[in-house]
Amino acid sequence: MSDTTCPVCQNTLSRGIRSWHFVCSGCSYEMASLKPSINQIEAHQPLDEIARESGLRAIRNSNFKKLLSKISALTQTKNKLLDVGCAHGWFLELAQKQFDVLGIEPDQAIFDQASKLGLPIRLGYFPDVLNSTEKFDVIVFNDVIEHIPDIQSAVKACHHHLSPNGLLVLNLPNSSGTFYRLSKIFTYLNFSGFFDRMWQVGMPSPHVHYFNQQNLGSLLNNQGFKIRGSGRLDTLSFTGLYTRLAYAQKKSNPLVTIPLYFAICLAIPVLKILPADITYTIAQR
Repeated sequence: MSDTTCPVCQNTLSRGIRSWHFVCSGCSYEMASLKPSINQIEAHQPLDEIARESGLRAIRNSNFKKLLSKISALTQTKNKLLDVGCAHGWFLELAQKQFDVLGIEPDQAIFDQASKLGLPIRLGYFPDVLNSTEKFDVIVFNDVIEHIPDIQSAVKACHHHLSPNGLLVLNLPNSSGTFYRLSKIFTYLNFSGFFDRMWQVGMPSPHVHYFNQQNLGSLLNNQGFKIRGSGRLDTLSFTGLYTRLAYAQKKSNPLVTIPLYFAICLAIPVLKILPADITYTIAQR
């Protein structure tokens, strides 16, 4: 696939609402030409990993427990599970109670931190750090697949490394989500910061894809997978919300952060019935 071809329907992509943003008129897939800077020291300097962990861990663990429940209903426990881009090892910590787990993490700094937990993690990129004969019953990407430039090759590698009837689990942002749609509206009004944040512009590993559940399903079907389940995951929770807002706004005035915090708290129940910004898809080999 070329940089201007849709990986789902092979249409030529059109320029979107930012210079680095592209869209497919056929299936609504979206792409960014943003480049990752993993393992470049200067890319990590703006990041406060302690603050990020404090703000994100509660919502991530809640979603991970939901995913593990869905996975367990479709496969046997104690099967081999691979977590690609395992980051701090939060999903592995939960999954190891039910599965024989292995994680892969390409970022040296995060790998060093996660290794202190004593979890089985390999440093490097998927699928390069795997032996060609290694097979897994479950392969999971939690907020990872949307960061991988050559997504077609990644999905093909998943098909190769899965056992017969093995499961591929993708947890990722949804282009039909409420916040994502709002970020587009703000960009049209010349306030592009929200949209840039959704794509993680300036981060070591920015988003390079945005799917909805329909075009993601088509991509997986094209690669020989059958969809077994899909659904929504929570974007926000009360626990850790203020820390997350303060981190996202960095040096913003608390007089802005505090009202925003209470406004979002009031909105959380409503968000649960609006289109989800994070979804999961489970596909079978």
